[in-house]
Amino acid sequence: MLGYAPVITVLLMVGPVLAGLMGTVLPAFGYLPALGGNHVSLLPWQELFAQPGLWISVRLSVLSGLLATIISFVCVMLFCAAWQGTRVFRVIERILAPLLSVPHAAAAFGLAFLIAPSGWIVRVFAPLAGWGRPPDIVTLQDGWGIALVAGLVIKEIPFLFLMTLGAMTQANAGQTRKVALTLGYGPIAGWLKTVLPRIYPQIRLPVFAVLAYSASVVDVAMILGPTTPAPLAVRILHWLSDPDLSMRFMASAASLLQLGLVGGVIVLWLLIEKLVAVWGCAWAEGGRRYRNDGILRLIAAAISGISAGLIILGIASLAVWSIAGFWRYPDLLPGQITLKLWQRELPALMGAMGNSILIGLAAVILAIILVLACLEREKRQRRQPGQGAMWLIYLPLLMPQISFMFGLQVFFGSIGLERSSISVVIAHLVFVLPYMFLSLSDPFRSLDARYRQTALCLGASPNRVFWQVVLPLLTRPVLAALAVGFAVSIGQYLPTLLIGAGRFATITTDAIALAAGNDRRMIGIYGLLQALLPFAGFGIAMLVPAICFRHRRAMRHGG
Repeated sequence: MLGYAPVITVLLMVGPVLAGLMGTVLPAFGYLPALGGNHVSLLPWQELFAQPGLWISVRLSVLSGLLATIISFVCVMLFCAAWQGTRVFRVIERILAPLLSVPHAAAAFGLAFLIAPSGWIVRVFAPLAGWGRPPDIVTLQDGWGIALVAGLVIKEIPFLFLMTLGAMTQANAGQTRKVALTLGYGPIAGWLKTVLPRIYPQIRLPVFAVLAYSASVVDVAMILGPTTPAPLAVRILHWLSDPDLSMRFMASAASLLQLGLVGGVIVLWLLIEKLVAVWGCAWAEGGRRYRNDGILRLIAAAISGISAGLIILGIASLAVWSIAGFWRYPDLLPGQITLKLWQRELPALMGAMGNSILIGLAAVILAIILVLACLEREKRQRRQPGQGAMWLIYLPLLMPQISFMFGLQVFFGSIGLERSSISVVIAHLVFVLPYMFLSLSDPFRSLDARYRQTALCLGASPNRVFWQVVLPLLTRPVLAALAVGFAVSIGQYLPTLLIGAGRFATITTDAIALAAGNDRRMIGIYGLLQALLPFAGFGIAMLVPAICFRHRRAMRHGG
């Protein structure tokens, strides 16, 4: 099993992506015999470029992707530079880490409830401003995509922050920062000049993943993004869902255009890197210490706190709306509390939750087996994967989902797995595997090798060492990886919708379907459950070691 684990893992991560791309490229040029396309043609592209508002959709996708990534990256770097090694840093770390589990759609719903013209933020200021009715302002689905960028930023900051934490640990950032401070540099300037150049190569791929996701997101764009026209990925989904099956050809062409856009913004980011590197070298060699950075440090802390606070308040808003009865504007809280809607929706909720949990569990169980097998084989062979392997791991995260999901649907149909639970689990596995591998690889590799060597010297076989020594010591990291994978699975919208062809209703698909109806109470119920399911997974991951190792403090708390 160990010998084949890397091959199986790569096939399950990269194979569906390549098969999906092939299934998208052919229809994009008019060839899909199942729908009557028997000849190669440029007609799909001609129809695509004739679509009204296409270039506005392209502009929205590019700008939202670039702005969300730049803002998230700058905020994380400034905060780490300003507060690394301080109590404030540890507090924000404890707050942001659990928020990574909140699905993007749940965070977007929560933000929408906060910034809507009748949302909590407006209600706070309504008495002071004299607003007897909701103000006539566009705060959601604005034409410039500002709300969309805000929704992406508050979710990508926790992700980039945690990726940066891992990179700082490997780069010995704490010691480097102390040296810079000793030389008289201000905290921010010293960190940017000495630590950032060392950790950036390690976080480049996570940054690219954020860039690719932000430029091609569908669920968050459907909730917060403009609609006339919508960003390109949302329009592609509408074309794929059109009853007229001939639209699939144009949608495939648009999917390739979306792929090209993502590739283009990544190239643009690389060019920006080169320019910043040239300027940064000159700035670093200038010798200025920039000691007076107090205001900038406060701004960095405030932005991080606001990002976390918006997610937390958004989830609280979902909870309140889910039990709200009559709620008069501008009251901060509803005048009535009722559980009638929960009771009415309970049968549908149980079905959607059951599907979400079963699909998630199947995906994470398969993933943890493969990830552990790959890491154990790596340890036994004493060979760590290089940069090429990391690109393979990140490939599903760098590819726009909308660019290969229809092709993957066609592929599954050609092998008789269309609209099946197996195909949906495999589609989820494509995205669950990379996150679980990234979550577990560092703890596995950093486990003290003397435990393994001692057991081998006592005559235990390698397999017995793995099961009775390594795995118990890694209980907490393994459970944390399972929780991460489960959270990723819960948040999957496009793979469930397109690969399952609508046959598998989950909490996420139902919640986003409700977004068009604008029923806040229903959205509150489904959005809250979408946020709580991953939290439950992380709660179990924390509770199990506390119970199993209650008499072993080091294993209970440190893993």
